[in-house]
Amino acid sequence: MVERQQPGQFRWYARSQDELGRELGVVLIEGLAEEEATRRLSVHGRNELPEAPPPSPWRILGAQFTSLIIWVLIGAALVSGLLGEWIDAGAILAIVLLNGLLGFLQEYRAEQSLAALKTLAVTYARVVRGGVRRTLSSTELVPGDIIDVEAGDHVPADARLIQAAALRTQEAALTGESTPVEKISAALPDSELSVADQRNMVFMGTTVTGGKGRALIVATGSKTELGRIATLMTTVPVEPTPLQRRLEQFGHVLLLLSLGIVVVVFGLGLWRGEPVFDMFLTAVSLAVAAIPEGLPAIVTTTLALGVMRMVSRHALIRRLPAVETLGAATVICTDKTGTLTRNEMTVTRLAVDGVVFDVTGDGYAPAGEIIGGDSRQGGLRNLLWSALLCNSASLKEADGTWSVVGDPTEGALLVAGGKAGWRKKDLEGAQPLLGEIPFDSERKMMTMVRRVEGRAVAYVKGAPDVLLGRCDEYMTMAGEVRPLTESMRKSVVLLNQQFAQQALRVVALAQRRLDSEPIEFESEAIECRLVFLGLAAMKDPLRAEAKQAVDLCRSAGILTVMITGDHKETALAIAREAGFASGPSQALSGLELNALTDTELAARVRTLSVYARVSADHKLRIVKAWRAQGAVVAMTGDGVNDAPAIREADIGIAMGMTGTDVTKDASDMVVTDDNFASIAAAVEEGRSIYENIRKAVHYLLSCNLSEVLVMLGSTLLGWPLPLLPIHILWINLVTDGFPALALAVDPKDPDVMKRPPRDPQAPLLDRERFLAVCLQGTVMAVATLAVFGITLSVLKDDLPFARTMTFTVLVLVQLLHAFTCRNDRYSLFQIGITTNRMLVGAVLVSAFLQAGILLSSWGQKIFNVVPLRADEWWLMAGLGILPFLMMELGKAWKRAWSRRMGMPMA
Repeated sequence: MVERQQPGQFRWYARSQDELGRELGVVLIEGLAEEEATRRLSVHGRNELPEAPPPSPWRILGAQFTSLIIWVLIGAALVSGLLGEWIDAGAILAIVLLNGLLGFLQEYRAEQSLAALKTLAVTYARVVRGGVRRTLSSTELVPGDIIDVEAGDHVPADARLIQAAALRTQEAALTGESTPVEKISAALPDSELSVADQRNMVFMGTTVTGGKGRALIVATGSKTELGRIATLMTTVPVEPTPLQRRLEQFGHVLLLLSLGIVVVVFGLGLWRGEPVFDMFLTAVSLAVAAIPEGLPAIVTTTLALGVMRMVSRHALIRRLPAVETLGAATVICTDKTGTLTRNEMTVTRLAVDGVVFDVTGDGYAPAGEIIGGDSRQGGLRNLLWSALLCNSASLKEADGTWSVVGDPTEGALLVAGGKAGWRKKDLEGAQPLLGEIPFDSERKMMTMVRRVEGRAVAYVKGAPDVLLGRCDEYMTMAGEVRPLTESMRKSVVLLNQQFAQQALRVVALAQRRLDSEPIEFESEAIECRLVFLGLAAMKDPLRAEAKQAVDLCRSAGILTVMITGDHKETALAIAREAGFASGPSQALSGLELNALTDTELAARVRTLSVYARVSADHKLRIVKAWRAQGAVVAMTGDGVNDAPAIREADIGIAMGMTGTDVTKDASDMVVTDDNFASIAAAVEEGRSIYENIRKAVHYLLSCNLSEVLVMLGSTLLGWPLPLLPIHILWINLVTDGFPALALAVDPKDPDVMKRPPRDPQAPLLDRERFLAVCLQGTVMAVATLAVFGITLSVLKDDLPFARTMTFTVLVLVQLLHAFTCRNDRYSLFQIGITTNRMLVGAVLVSAFLQAGILLSSWGQKIFNVVPLRADEWWLMAGLGILPFLMMELGKAWKRAWSRRMGMPMA
């Protein structure tokens, strides 16, 4: 029966739980066996919606020959053939084909890299199989699987609820209903119901906004309700990034300028009496050389390969524009727990009835003891019981290493109970769960109601300042319940502050015996008139690499701001240890933030480094305040309520380990190890990627400019054409391809994180770099024209010989120029010739190809070049290296001038 997947017709919502189990062939407590799940996967296929197919290799190849200029070249080759110039025709077609193949390889590799990135962005689901709760890729789910969902999760498939605790889902994407839908687990009437009315079903593509639930999958993939409208959900084409759009606009301007120069060259050539067809072919070739048509593919490849490199540093880019924005970030707003700290909470102090007990041991291994207290009875026992019985986490041991499945804070409480000899599993057997009120960031507490000796008891834990306000009584060390006096409240508040000042995170615990078992588990009815049990203080140590990462950001001109739900003193202590806060004046609590208007906050925001006890609304206000000051803000988050602030930020960063699906969807980047150091590393990589794209653009434009100026200069001087059309096309092929791509993957500059953030509105080529492009292009052109003039008028009055020398020198000049473009501040000999071996290889391959043309009889015939003597080879090498040496000397002069003027090397 499981082979039937009819979500809209089978009326799963009307089935009882026994019927569900029989129909889908599964024991609801145990879940599917692994072998059966594998079999069903082969029957139903992977749990994914149909996607638009990627462009085929043939389509990518064909796209290389759609340019108007390429077709003009092909037409010119055909005309050459009709005129009997078969060698010229064949050479032009061969170069056009080679250029197309090179573009194909670049674009195909970029597509493959982008496809690889998609496979990394897989979502996961919590599944019960064989009685064991596991985390699996959502694509492996099958009908009959049992899944657990909670606030922040995406529902991975259509499923019928079998348990629901205050569960609410947002189904606007499917039904258009804007408000969250409250869910139940009971069967509904066996009548035709719309999707919006199926309150015991959860659907693929919707999100859980609150509560928890357990559900039985009834349909996957294209058989889900969302799958029925899959044609509307096909993959959206990859949008060009802002950088790519700017380059496209720049390309249009460059095209117009190039065509203008080409028209001038063509007109002057005709005026001087050059053959019309020769000038036409020269003009078209020059247009091809002037336009860096390979630049879009190089930019895409650079972004994709850079993003893949970032994955190895635990940063998964979900949207390519984030790479560009990362390099411009000026502020990083980060959470504390797990990002700056290790997220390995350990209870170090317990407080009951004003008495503080030290707890030994650290980490998640239940090894240690509670010093000085009798944990088997009285108030201390009740405190530990509440810590264990109001707890959704579990401890797991593998190869002698203990870890927590669930929230680290809850894990620390389990470990504390274990050190006293109590086990959650043993207590749960005697006190079964009746229901719960899950934690949310607004209430800042959670409750589990259990049956204890025939009566319902609510076990509650939460933030001390909030929970204390819900308590009317407290429990003494002896286990007696007494009224909670004002002096007792003050002593608890004082103790909480003392713990917080020691960078300890404090959880308060309470309980309440209810008059009867509740039908509805509502906060207002249950979380009141509580008996205060005590405090559990725990520490989450600072990550060893966090301080170094904060220092690295500071040297890069990036401010670090902590935004946390922890106590102000706790947050400030960690900030001091990390090195980005020094005193209370730099910290603000949520209550203090409420007292500030948006204008007042914007005025103070640059002086504040720590925000404590904040809500989602506060985070959004902080991000807006920074952006109002012109900052480029990166914002981290993990919970559902963080999504608005993450969307508002220039760079939204979700936590990969603790982040919810909703937060990840709202983000631009996911940090897979939840580590602040990985955010700093991502900024470093983002800067490096952007800088490498600038290097490639600089190189291509300066080389193309030199070719245009050589042809224009010779025409203005009344000289013969120094380069034939076939020469221009060949230079464009061997110097624009592999060297430019090698520059785009250049190792990052050692001082990339010692520069201030760039202005996100600044052009790709700022004024200084644009002038450098023009100057360097002119130097290369002047040197090449000098070679042509000297060889033609001084060495030999032989035009083929002069063109051979000019052709080869320009190739050599441009290849060496690739090394100049690696760094606009430091000499090649300072950064090291072999630090980019790909560039060395690309230059050597291009040089060998050029040598092959000059040394082979077929090359001499096709390219109209002549053989050269050994001394002429040495002369070409010497002349070709002169522009490179001039540019390196220019860098040295620039460094010396900057040192003399006391200016930083920007």
